[in-house]
Amino acid sequence: MARFRAALDRLGAGSARLGVAVSGGPDSLALLLLAAQARPGEVEAATVDHGLRPESADEAASVARLCEQLGVPHTTLKVTVAAGNLQQEARQARYRALADWQAARGLDALLTAHHADDQAETLLMRLNRGSGLGGLAGVRAKGRNPVSGGLVLRPLLDWRKAELEALVRDCGIEPVQDPSNRDDRFDRARIRKSLAAADWLDPPAIAQSAAWLEQAEAALVHYANAEWDALVGVSESAITYRPAPETPREIRLRVMARAIAQLGGETRLSQVAELLDALERGESGNLAGVLARATPNGWIFTPEPPRR
Repeated sequence: MARFRAALDRLGAGSARLGVAVSGGPDSLALLLLAAQARPGEVEAATVDHGLRPESADEAASVARLCEQLGVPHTTLKVTVAAGNLQQEARQARYRALADWQAARGLDALLTAHHADDQAETLLMRLNRGSGLGGLAGVRAKGRNPVSGGLVLRPLLDWRKAELEALVRDCGIEPVQDPSNRDDRFDRARIRKSLAAADWLDPPAIAQSAAWLEQAEAALVHYANAEWDALVGVSESAITYRPAPETPREIRLRVMARAIAQLGGETRLSQVAELLDALERGESGNLAGVLARATPNGWIFTPEPPRR
């Protein structure tokens, strides 16, 4: 328990009112048990029922019964998943429902049950995809709800899945075996199988490496913001960036991505890299509805004019 309390303190949640997202699987049940014991009277729980499986309502009811035994207020959040990419739409609906619940209940932070094995799988999967530093930083211990921007904390990132399963088992609780809602479920299953077969790999050490990479990413963001403040000019019609010759490429990429985002474009750093190459050659280019030109006075970004 001291280990869990220490994790909450590191995340700045020592006195916060906490919401716990509980699916009924062993990971989230362990999180619920730890939070209820560590912060009695300061924890509430919610289960999102996507309505995609016949047993989902019974699983939510099972979590509600456990919460009643623990003295933890519980809410079942029933959502409707829009048509389209099922996993992506389910994720959006889940985070939207949790955001509304968190706000309505006046909770300072939402806890989720991502653990060291999740983190190791994420890092290896993204390495296999050639992700940049931001992706390799993995799941953040402290993040934001992608829908609302509300605070999301993950205090179990240094716990093994087996530890969490044992904790639930020792309490005599039978978890549900709910299927993953992740978009990457097939890739993740293959990575998980490979990890299980490679006993020389240490998931907690891999997870720690992801934490170091997260710190490196935070440093780059800090210096990119400083570069923006010093060398970027913003007007009603354009953004001008005058990069210094010694500015590292990674900083230039992040400044350009911010300029494109500020002009309404949505893109990835890998795409920005191609535009950066063009500007460094003195050429022009466009990306995500934004025109970029290399001029003697700097790189100028403007919205792409509407097509006739």
